[in-house]
Amino acid sequence: MSKIRTALWLVALLIILSSCGQKFSGISWNFLDRNKLEVRETNFEYFSGKAKINYKDDEHDIKAKANIRIRKDSVIWISFSAIGIQGARCLIDKDSITIINLVKKEYYVFNYDSLSKRFNFDINFEAIQSVALGNLIKAKDRNDEVEQNDDFFILKQRSGNVLIQNFVSPKTMKIERVEMLEPDSKNTAVIRYYDYQMVEDQAFPYSAIISLFYKANAGTLNTVIEFEYNKAEIETKELKFPFSIPKKYERK
Repeated sequence: MSKIRTALWLVALLIILSSCGQKFSGISWNFLDRNKLEVRETNFEYFSGKAKINYKDDEHDIKAKANIRIRKDSVIWISFSAIGIQGARCLIDKDSITIINLVKKEYYVFNYDSLSKRFNFDINFEAIQSVALGNLIKAKDRNDEVEQNDDFFILKQRSGNVLIQNFVSPKTMKIERVEMLEPDSKNTAVIRYYDYQMVEDQAFPYSAIISLFYKANAGTLNTVIEFEYNKAEIETKELKFPFSIPKKYERK
């Protein structure tokens, strides 16, 4: 897997990891004022979960299990395994994204500036965490537009060259679908969240699917990632985030 493909896979995966939302009912809106359209935020200090992941593109069909830990506004830690063997670890903090391949004894480090230039989108820890928590990637501003159809409020935004449409449920006031388009390249990403279940007083979508269409040397490619939680907990105790790179590992 090339470095660019690894970066794309990683960013796509991070968009759905640990996605969660707070469920509310009985809310009625009869206006289209972006300043009054309040997407419900998720609030916790520590989160842990276990999930199954299926990644598929033109060359790979990978199934893996993931253990996830989050300290809000600080760090996201992920450990991947397949057939009972730990294969990789990933650490996302405010400075960078680091992934270690424990099988090949190598590691990658991605800084947010290079990723932002690559995908024509402002990628940073706050953006990753916001999407992961089902919150708005971009804060509302006066240039946003709000429309309504039979099922959703649609908050339309722009971040650089990327057009974003957030589909917000009028019952839960949570984002159920996000569509992103980069008009020049025609690259697109669609994220869908399913199967909301209560974890204490928070509602988590235990299933999610992300579909990517993007241009590469081989033409337009499609990547699909399916994600399903089998355990999700809001922790009351401090979690640890073990992460170190052995000296013999090679940086790629």
